[in-house]
Amino acid sequence: MKSKDYKYLFIILCCCVIVACASSKAILKKPQIITVSFAKKQPLTKEEKQNWHFKDIYTDSIPGISLDKAYQELLKNKQGNTIIVAVVDTELDIDHEDLKKQIWVNKDEIPNNHIDDDDNGYIDDINGWNFIANNHGESTKYLHFSSVRIIKKFDSLFKNKSMSDFKTKKDVDNYKIYKRAKKQYNFLVKQAIQDIDYIKFLEDNYSPAHKLVYKYFPNKDYTISQLDSLYKLKDSKGDKKEAALIYYVADFMKYNLSKEWMQKYRRNADAKIDKILNLDTYNEREIIGDNPNDLNDSIYGGNNVIGIVKESYHSTQVTGVLLSGMAKYNLKIMPVCISTNGDELDKDIAIAIHYAVNNGAKVINMSFGKEFSLNQKWVSDAFKYAENNGVLIVSSAGNESTNLATDGNNHYPNDEYNNKEVVNNFIKVAASSYKVNENLAAVFTNYGKDDIDIFAPGVEIYTTQPNDKYIFNRGTSLAAPIVSKIAALIFSYYPNLTAPEVKQIIVESGVSYNIMVNKPSTNKEKELVPFISLSKSGKIVNAYNALLLAEEVSKKKKK
Repeated sequence: MKSKDYKYLFIILCCCVIVACASSKAILKKPQIITVSFAKKQPLTKEEKQNWHFKDIYTDSIPGISLDKAYQELLKNKQGNTIIVAVVDTELDIDHEDLKKQIWVNKDEIPNNHIDDDDNGYIDDINGWNFIANNHGESTKYLHFSSVRIIKKFDSLFKNKSMSDFKTKKDVDNYKIYKRAKKQYNFLVKQAIQDIDYIKFLEDNYSPAHKLVYKYFPNKDYTISQLDSLYKLKDSKGDKKEAALIYYVADFMKYNLSKEWMQKYRRNADAKIDKILNLDTYNEREIIGDNPNDLNDSIYGGNNVIGIVKESYHSTQVTGVLLSGMAKYNLKIMPVCISTNGDELDKDIAIAIHYAVNNGAKVINMSFGKEFSLNQKWVSDAFKYAENNGVLIVSSAGNESTNLATDGNNHYPNDEYNNKEVVNNFIKVAASSYKVNENLAAVFTNYGKDDIDIFAPGVEIYTTQPNDKYIFNRGTSLAAPIVSKIAALIFSYYPNLTAPEVKQIIVESGVSYNIMVNKPSTNKEKELVPFISLSKSGKIVNAYNALLLAEEVSKKKKK
């Protein structure tokens, strides 16, 4: 490591951590760097498991975002403005008991009169818009992977050619992208075939395994523990075939592999081959009916934002994180649907951003990502449009355990175009855990010193599921809305701040952790690295600190 890098690390370690004084008015105090000595010694309680991401590292010994503390000490007697957050994602269960009161309503549109009352081009867009449906309420279940789109565009030009066959920089660059797409495509096809083999194995053994177990438990009242004992007995007697079948039933129970689950897995496995990875016959825009290569063809889709929410639940989980905690009362959620099985189209991303901005969103949450971007300029221009209109964009980092700072490891959307950062209203968020030790960085999260702005809780997050259900889940998809929540709070209480200022406040006010952590990886072998080396800021986002700093910046602007 060069000397200037050591200097940089030292600066990050000494970055401001804002804490409250004992007086009634909070002020900035001397920085305090978190070490493993802050770790909670006891296991999390049931309440802490559901809300650990709201806790405070100083008072609770849990590396949350200090949201509870922020409400108790900073916002208790304050009245904020209502902020609209656009969730650009899958279709959304807007009727969920914990979400329905906070869904955005377009007051300029008269419901179901089949007239574009607000003259924005989208008829009866009462609660948002669905760009992967049509005006008959039909939803697209499957989109292509982005590698398929790259191959379909360039195959006639580059197939059976080598790089030496091309002279211009544009052709050489496109050829490299094409070759990467081919490699990724072949990997995905192999993976899809493995999925089909796996589900066939489960299907072939499900009935015989249960039939055998029912012979020993005719009342079907067995437990996993009883099955384990029966398995050991059969295995010890050398009856390997029966032992294996009993073992399978125990696994079916342990991992909730029901017939319904297997049917859904089978549909998705088959669809990957027949539709998502189909280079020849599948038209991903057939239901939608637009021209995916024409950005000016922008009026398409439908007003039904619920769609096939039982099969496409991602946005419901993301929105649950956004609205969890007391912050929900100052938030309205605008669902803008562009995601389903497969990868999002750049056209849909760009037009969704324009729709969100034009209809009053102050924050846009985008918890999705892909390896290739066929029309990146469309998305970059949309980011600029959001920046020019004071809107902040928050994006998830991805879940591939990949260093995005390494050449060739791309995750779109991002704020770069032609290797230059083009906007200052974009935050990319990686995922952290509740463990103040070597496992602080989530094992699955993407990371990178040049690409990731900040970390946020993204492991074992309790959130909403369609049909009034709830679930623990993980992913950078759930870390991003935590940052969006904080951004919305800042805009709510400090409306004179700009999107770039809010970004800077969020990044600078995070908490630094002076801890060696396992570098996110799919390998069993672990490599310890400084937590601060995994992102630009080296920090975990903190609502309490961000609100303190926002107040200070806001006051200075008013003088």
